[in-house]
Amino acid sequence: MRIEITGTPIGRIVRVLVAASVAVVCVAVVNAHAGPVVNWPTRGWPQGTPASAGLDERTLLGLDADIAAGKYGLIDSVQVFRCGAEVFERKYPHDYASIYGKEARTRGPLNARLTGRYNYFDPAWHPYYHGTDLHTMQSVSKTVTSVIFGIATQRGEFKASLSTPVLKYFDVAKVKNVDDRKRRMTLRDVLTMSTGLDWREDVPYDDPRSDSSLMEATDDWVQYVIDKPMAKDPGTAFNYSSGATELLAYIFRKETGQDIEVYGGKHLFGPLGIKYHWKRTYLGVVDTEGGLYLTGADLAKIGYLYLNDGTWDGTRIVSKDWVKQSLTAFVDTGWQGLKYGFKWWLYPRKRGGQFVWMGIGFGGQRLMVFPEEQLIATFTGWDIIKDPTVDVELVDRLLPAITAETCRDGAH
Repeated sequence: MRIEITGTPIGRIVRVLVAASVAVVCVAVVNAHAGPVVNWPTRGWPQGTPASAGLDERTLLGLDADIAAGKYGLIDSVQVFRCGAEVFERKYPHDYASIYGKEARTRGPLNARLTGRYNYFDPAWHPYYHGTDLHTMQSVSKTVTSVIFGIATQRGEFKASLSTPVLKYFDVAKVKNVDDRKRRMTLRDVLTMSTGLDWREDVPYDDPRSDSSLMEATDDWVQYVIDKPMAKDPGTAFNYSSGATELLAYIFRKETGQDIEVYGGKHLFGPLGIKYHWKRTYLGVVDTEGGLYLTGADLAKIGYLYLNDGTWDGTRIVSKDWVKQSLTAFVDTGWQGLKYGFKWWLYPRKRGGQFVWMGIGFGGQRLMVFPEEQLIATFTGWDIIKDPTVDVELVDRLLPAITAETCRDGAH
């Protein structure tokens, strides 16, 4: 016996279900040819496992054990991200009020005023911001500052070219030690740490000769930096200078008429869903050389933005050209074999022309991006007395964890 359902309500339901099934199949076929799936962690990273992201958990657990044992100093956290998810996280609590209790009460280069936001031993300010989960980024702030400059360039609100002389933004009559070399110092020289300024930061930060600590002890950081005499021709040699990046906060306002923190909040932190705090100097200038606080998970979003050539969830945040320039090795640093771009450290891979991209900050702050493997790792810490140099060693600990060259579903 045959039951006729075509003209009945049941028949109409069947026709709808069949049509829906065909639509799903068609969408699946289209998506199969649409390219890699990208998960956007604007509201937080999805959680995965090392195995789901092609990573060997035992290798990561070995690193975790060594960190917990103190092999790499006072590390506060490690987080690993791949395939659009957080796949490994460990935190290592430390009682910094006890560890640095004596130093917090002793005036010195890292505690010039005995109190407040530039006492690096004050547990209310370091490493976490007033008991929150926001961790000081220190010089990773420089990397983020470069990103914001790129955004303003992309949007046409920072109009000056990178060949613009830095002294354009100053009343030269009020600047000390002006000579032909200082007149030739450009924005590009500032971005690549090759200003030519006579700046000493190749000593520990608690060394009284450190220009970074001497600058932070003054009220007017920008004036301290721009008044320094020249030691070399600009653009000819790498010389790490926190002061050079502090100039960018001042220059940004002069060029755009806007505060770089407010601008970054609107055009970077907001769209990426990043929560933050950003310290300011005693005169209220944004501390672009080291004052930013983020979580490790939100720091990873900066790496993810650059892995996706400056786009985020279908929106262009920073130009592809700025990303490319930022990650170009303009200068050899002479430190750990690293090169330098626009405030990004670049570690050469054995495969020709490839780099691990890094942001590195005093005390153990690290953003590491492995573009070939679509892997991101972040570290936070607060080992400010020894500040061990283990960046390259940590890279070499992470690489063996990769068991699959790409994500299984093609996702980033």
